[in-house]
Amino acid sequence: MNKNYYAILMAGGVGSRFWPVSTQEFPKQFHDMLGTGDTLIQKTFHRLAKLIPQENIFILTNERYNDLVFEQLPSVTKRQVVLEPAMRNTAPCILYASLKIQKENPDAVMIVAPSDHWIEDETAFTNNVQQAFDFCSQNDALMTLGIQPTFPNTGYGYIEFDKTSAIDIKAVNQFREKPDYETAKEFIEKGNFLWNAGIFMWSVKSVVEAFQNNQPKLYELFKNGISVYNTDKEYDFIQENYPKAENISVDYAIMETSKNVYVIAAEFDWNDLGTWGSLYDKLDKDASGNAVVNSRTLTEDASGNMIRSKKDKIVVVDGLNDYIIVDKEDVLLIYPKSKEQDIKKVLQKVKNTFGEQYG
Repeated sequence: MNKNYYAILMAGGVGSRFWPVSTQEFPKQFHDMLGTGDTLIQKTFHRLAKLIPQENIFILTNERYNDLVFEQLPSVTKRQVVLEPAMRNTAPCILYASLKIQKENPDAVMIVAPSDHWIEDETAFTNNVQQAFDFCSQNDALMTLGIQPTFPNTGYGYIEFDKTSAIDIKAVNQFREKPDYETAKEFIEKGNFLWNAGIFMWSVKSVVEAFQNNQPKLYELFKNGISVYNTDKEYDFIQENYPKAENISVDYAIMETSKNVYVIAAEFDWNDLGTWGSLYDKLDKDASGNAVVNSRTLTEDASGNMIRSKKDKIVVVDGLNDYIIVDKEDVLLIYPKSKEQDIKKVLQKVKNTFGEQYG
């Protein structure tokens, strides 16, 4: 394997739309959401390890999840786990990890990959990442993987690319925010729009320069720690300075303002597993369209339901259609799939009513 290949595996989110399974203390990336025997972070790590040396896969997460990372990925070392002492969105943590990697290997080429994506064709994924690495090794480029839209989804951001290019790697014209339905239909009809998957590839040199040019204040904050990165003094520096960082996404920080941004249309099926509905879409269904994880079920006049319980628990459902039914220890959620975007609000009501320990 190429020793210059690195990965930043993003595993710091809470995943509150997957409540009650995903909680602040034990978020979705550390759960086996698909019932495959592997948690999401384990599946992502193994996928990346097909191209990238395992010792070059850095896990970027909140410090409260440090123990969970080592429990689920026992082969990783302390050097590979990059801890955020505060929640500051994706730009600060990516810059921090990139500077650490640059200090270790200035020739590094890297991928930034979320820990909660569903990707079935891992060979196609590896081929697309290799294609991006080859390009980024030879060019000053910030690369992203875009997903070919299959319907006018209003839940994703979109990437508009230059359709005059005859090669697979397209220059990005602009990033577009999550659209309304009519705008999403227009995007698809134009034919040069892709869903933004939030997967990025670049050389460490290119991404650090992008932060230096587009986010000078943020760059200076983290540049001041270069002398202590990868030493025993790094922890104290980060504890003191990380909370000072602006709360900003990497898209806003560098991707939307840089001129050297390119996209590859992914050749694999993809889902960001952001909601119970998105999980339902990717699971096998019974004859009535019910998707089941872990449970043993008896259903009568019940269809289109997402059902999850602890392993082998018997769940009987009669007369419910298109519901999310999740049984987890001291919380039972029975909720319409059509209202799944409101689960975050429900979670807050539960915490306000019954206590923070339920979220």
